[in-house]
Amino acid sequence: MLDGVRVLDAAGPDGAAVTRLLADLGADVLKVDALRVDVPGRDDSLAPPLVESLSVPHTLDNANKRCLSLDPAADTDRDRFHELVAGADILVADGRLAAEFGATAAELADRHHDLVAMTITDFGADGPYRSWSGTDAVFYAMSTALSRSGPATGTPVLPPVGIASATAAAQAAWAVLAAYYHRLRHGGGEHIDFSRFEAVVQALDPPFGSQGQAAAGLKRTGGWRGRPRNQQIYPTFRCRDGYVRICLLSPRQWRGMRAWLGEPAEFADPEFDSIAARFAATERLNALIGALFAEHTMAHLVEQGQSRGVPIAAVQTPAEALASDHLRTVGALTSLSVAPDASVTVPVGPFVVDGQHRGLRRPAVADAGAQWLGAPNALGRPQKQGVRPFDGLRILDLGVIVAGGELGRLYADLGARVVKVESAAYPDGLRQTAPGQPMSASWALTHRNELSFGVDLRTPEGAEIFTKLVSRTDLVFANFKPGTLAGLGFSFEKLQQINPRLVLAESSAFGDTGPWSAQMGYGPLVRATTGVTRLWRAAGGREDSSAAFFDATTVFPDHVAARITAIATLAALIGRERTGTGAHVHISQAEVAINQLAVAYVAEAAARSGLALTADPAVHAVCPCAGDDEWCVISVRDQTDRDTLAALIGIDLPTEAAALTAILGAYTSGRDKHELTEQLQRAGIPAGPMNRPADVLDDVQLQFRSLYTDLEHPLFDEPMPSETGPAPYRRIPRGELRPAPTAGQHTRDIAHRALGLDISEIDRLIADGVLFESAPVATPTDARNTL
Repeated sequence: MLDGVRVLDAAGPDGAAVTRLLADLGADVLKVDALRVDVPGRDDSLAPPLVESLSVPHTLDNANKRCLSLDPAADTDRDRFHELVAGADILVADGRLAAEFGATAAELADRHHDLVAMTITDFGADGPYRSWSGTDAVFYAMSTALSRSGPATGTPVLPPVGIASATAAAQAAWAVLAAYYHRLRHGGGEHIDFSRFEAVVQALDPPFGSQGQAAAGLKRTGGWRGRPRNQQIYPTFRCRDGYVRICLLSPRQWRGMRAWLGEPAEFADPEFDSIAARFAATERLNALIGALFAEHTMAHLVEQGQSRGVPIAAVQTPAEALASDHLRTVGALTSLSVAPDASVTVPVGPFVVDGQHRGLRRPAVADAGAQWLGAPNALGRPQKQGVRPFDGLRILDLGVIVAGGELGRLYADLGARVVKVESAAYPDGLRQTAPGQPMSASWALTHRNELSFGVDLRTPEGAEIFTKLVSRTDLVFANFKPGTLAGLGFSFEKLQQINPRLVLAESSAFGDTGPWSAQMGYGPLVRATTGVTRLWRAAGGREDSSAAFFDATTVFPDHVAARITAIATLAALIGRERTGTGAHVHISQAEVAINQLAVAYVAEAAARSGLALTADPAVHAVCPCAGDDEWCVISVRDQTDRDTLAALIGIDLPTEAAALTAILGAYTSGRDKHELTEQLQRAGIPAGPMNRPADVLDDVQLQFRSLYTDLEHPLFDEPMPSETGPAPYRRIPRGELRPAPTAGQHTRDIAHRALGLDISEIDRLIADGVLFESAPVATPTDARNTL
């Protein structure tokens, strides 16, 4: 899909995963390494963990690329670098390598008018933190993810290393590909000052913007600063050969569980149909379920639960997930040679387009005489300054909750006309509100800049109306259970008959094929099935305790799944510019999760296979600080960091993680977390304070870089903080912040302007229940944003 897109990777390890995503989708990615004999530095090809002698992160992040080593001290190599830049469409740099060749990425963007250049740094090129270093652990602490992970009291628990970096990579790939699409359609390049920290704040478990679990935190300074009191809201239970997790939400699911328990009299009251009543009886209810499950195997319990309509999943290890029949059946895995007689199983990648995985095809190859392959894509016609990448693009959005809802919002923020197609009978879960509340904050933030069209697709007239809209649409989004859209009469084949240029983007828990595809898929069950839950536990936590899993208060991988879907969809649009035909994207959230943690999964599977594994020596310590439940994170990456800390503290430091963490905790106890972070960062040690949502609004770096602006909505008394784009662009303006619509708010306008229906016909369709509407909410741009 990205044939004709030339990407020069000068980004080092922090940007390698970004260009790997582009390479998976067909871009010609040429990776340049600086060869300096007189300035020895870290060899990224030896980054741990290593299987045998092969670096897992370096191998995975540079697959599908061609590699070239150039010496910045040699005139011929410097000239070669600048020749490659002149022929590139996209340059991804880390702020160091490009400068070694005589110009920063920003300067190269000035020099080459059509170049889309991205500079990737940990905290951004300007602001108070511009010289700071980050790690996954530091980003978890500062983005608020750490403050919701772990027991209600005691040491917070870090999420698995890898998720933050992979999340930042997905955000970066989306931002740079959107800028390239802008160039393709409108002409003109771009420079993007990309901060990994800001990306994690926006796209992992965002406290503001398109909200997830973090929305439960109090928003403003001075509120409650405690941590979640219940990490077992989706409880896990010990069984004969491991653990299972259940996720009881609807009354019907609860009734299936009650029947499985043998209809206990103490839970016969209809009040237990409500989540609140069951939550109040958690201790008694979980005791009954635990006793029922204890003597059975995971496989038996999953089979029984599925047959009874009870959402349930085995809590697998990463190695068990990689060995599953499902992932092998759907083509999500491949074999990678690590030694003459040894290989490991690795995830292919998260992209599935037209039924085929678009991912790992080959390891990186050395190409000393590298030239760009093929001709570049033609540029679009230059238009007026200030247009956004997706201006004029028309989208019908049937997506729901977080992963579906945020996909449409990503496009709407960058100019697309997104029409949220809503059902009166099956309202989006984000529309749930407290009594007397006209709209949820989650809806207001997730569906800003969109329109709402109310229609019943199950009626013949409703299907006919949707068909007419499809005929004039570029994209359709949905994330229903596999087969639902086809069951409504709108399979991809049918949609293509209506509109051959249309791109359909779907996502689901486990994909649309394979043994797991029919399973009920909620985020907690996806994490359990894929091994994420087993990784999300305290260091040294008891293996025999189901209470040791701490992934309950995250919505991972919903937010990043939306971005992976957006990237694949945009690649399909770019391919359509060349071929004139659409495509079908279907993203499995389970595969997104596995690929986010691919390094950890491959390392564990290799170790269990008896292959030689050299683990990452880094220690990420969560340390107490002055104040009530205040913490910081300190990352000790290698011996250099250990020596620096030893000089700072005044004692030798051990290599063993628990002993090192204990010494660091004694040093930090009683110290202010912000002052401590400043001291450590000045010394070159990655560190960061544990933030709550209110702290993010007060963060001086995010304020300096204007990450948030206030979203005004007529149904809310106070403005809501909201981000306005995936990253700071130089030329592309920030997104508008039009209020999210009420259900069916634009039904009449779209029916009249886009479909040509007169008022009497619209009245009849509303009276018959084919269409529905709600009272309008004042917005000055309704009239110019119809299909």
